[in-house]
Amino acid sequence: MDEVRLDKWLWAARFYKTRSLAVDEIAKGRVQVNGQPAKPARSLHVADRVELRREGVTRTVVVRGLSEVRGPAPVAQQLYEETPESVAEREKLAQERRFGAEPSHSIGQGRPTKRDRRKLAEWNRWSATAKPQ
Repeated sequence: MDEVRLDKWLWAARFYKTRSLAVDEIAKGRVQVNGQPAKPARSLHVADRVELRREGVTRTVVVRGLSEVRGPAPVAQQLYEETPESVAEREKLAQERRFGAEPSHSIGQGRPTKRDRRKLAEWNRWSATAKPQ
């Protein structure tokens, strides 16, 4: 076997759980082969560079083997090799997420409780009716 469809290879290499998910991602333009936008039926050869965007992270892999059948994970990992630049970028992004600010901390106190609303209404009622003397 010297070539295989891109969608089948992505499924066999366990990048996507189903072939239809692989086809959808390819159609959305999130997969490139050798720097070119690809279609699901594109023929993939050994030594091709595949760029995948998933969840905000771009992975660049080099095809090391071809397969049309989905096998166990250790076998699937032998079908590709991730470039060192891609690994370094993924680790950097993971570390930024790990040490980044928690989004919920920027909210502050959040929505007022029923008790808070009553206090605010009481304060507004008295401050609005008080007349200066």
